[in-house]
Amino acid sequence: MADLFSNEWAQAYKDAWNTDKEITESLQRASFNSVVAFGLPDEETPSFVMNIQNGMVSSINETPTDDIKWDIRATKDDWISLIVKPPGLMKLGIAYTSRKLRFTKGDYATMIKDPSLASAFVKSFALMGKVL
Repeated sequence: MADLFSNEWAQAYKDAWNTDKEITESLQRASFNSVVAFGLPDEETPSFVMNIQNGMVSSINETPTDDIKWDIRATKDDWISLIVKPPGLMKLGIAYTSRKLRFTKGDYATMIKDPSLASAFVKSFALMGKVL
């Protein structure tokens, strides 16, 4: 098992993401292209950055931080909590409103209103747990 956000974990997550038809097809339907980052709230730069092109992760940790469209932060304990027992939309909403999950870039409300994006976002936490 790799440490959360380590290079080994990042590569395993990319591979798992790109083979997960539920996530990729959902995002392809939404024509989703973006740069998404994850990290800890006290770090200046994110721990993990993925470039998503038409629902598929095309690269990891190579995109400049200026290009990040979604930057999601939580403490390590909160990340682990969300990964070990993957959340549904309600638990994610509680984590967001209680500031355990923070969007330093990107708009949570916009994402949750789009069923394709919301579904992929929820499923991404379960996928994180598979590679942890």
